[in-house]
Amino acid sequence: MDHILIGISIAFIVTFYAIPVIIRVADIKKLYDEPDERKVHTSPIPSLGGLGIYAGFLLAVLIAAPEQSSELQYYIAASFVIFFLGLKDDILVLSPLKKFLGQLLAAFIIIYKGGIEITSMHGFMGINQLPEFFSLALSYFTVIVVINSFNLIDGVDGLAGSLGLFTSAAFGLYFLSNNQLAFAVLGFSLAGSLGAFLIFNISPAKIFMGDTGAMLIGLINAILVIKFINSASDPAVVFPLTASPAIGFAILMVPLFDTLRVFGIRILYRRSPFSPDRNHIHHLLLDRGLSHKMVTFCILSANILFAVTAYFFRNAGSTWLIFGLVSTGFSVISVLFYTKPKNKLFSATNEVDKEQKKTRVIPFAAAKAAANDE
Repeated sequence: MDHILIGISIAFIVTFYAIPVIIRVADIKKLYDEPDERKVHTSPIPSLGGLGIYAGFLLAVLIAAPEQSSELQYYIAASFVIFFLGLKDDILVLSPLKKFLGQLLAAFIIIYKGGIEITSMHGFMGINQLPEFFSLALSYFTVIVVINSFNLIDGVDGLAGSLGLFTSAAFGLYFLSNNQLAFAVLGFSLAGSLGAFLIFNISPAKIFMGDTGAMLIGLINAILVIKFINSASDPAVVFPLTASPAIGFAILMVPLFDTLRVFGIRILYRRSPFSPDRNHIHHLLLDRGLSHKMVTFCILSANILFAVTAYFFRNAGSTWLIFGLVSTGFSVISVLFYTKPKNKLFSATNEVDKEQKKTRVIPFAAAKAAANDE
């Protein structure tokens, strides 16, 4: 337990004191995430919060991890790849292909050297042991999707950080109960960093985590979920769980489901799965008039509910549980999509805002009324 408390404390303290420094440097160097027609923030905000998250996480893991955890060196190596990949994208912007290749390299390190591989479906759809080719393909697919899932869900103040805090703490708690301290430290160190980051990221956000932070959350959760699926299905562990694939999927339900759904829509319309749009679940909730805090609260609550439900109904088996979770997800999305309010028309006026030095954009109905008055 000392390892966990040390890891959480170091991660929280380092990140808490690093973030204000990063905000000041970003202000001086003008390193902002500029608003555009797709983004929900309206003013430039620093997007280098991932620096503080990674600093706290890395230092905590290096100090708190037990000495016998030799596989951690490969997870840290993969995190370095993701860190520099995200940092370059936050500052200079990378093409989707270069970002994908960097993610493949990180996946290669943790799969071939770190032993993070899905070797069995553990009874899902009647499938157990997988051939080597399918095992590797599924492992790469899972790592890439989980990395991108937190990157894509990071569209509302506090959302990705809150989900990452919940998922990493949930996995960390399981590994702690099984005396797998290395993975428990990994989960709780990330949770400690995210706890400190959220102080500055809850709406109205003073800083964003950027790709650096979001992809780090995705990488660590990819490691944790695959290890969880393999460990929890082993009857020899202290706390075995049936239907571990379904429970792992449920813990990551919202980021995974939303990413796979959006990827499917983009591919269906013959677009790159990495191309931007406004089809994410947080966009659907924002369009209904919910604030950033309410969107984050609703999505986090739903994710926790999915995880708790899967745990209590684990004896139903992975197949029925996963189909039930997916069906529920599609039902919720369908309700949100087909009851979506109609978009308002907007008009650019000839009036120039002297302070902002740009043309004002107002609702079309208001512009028409003003024209009639004239």
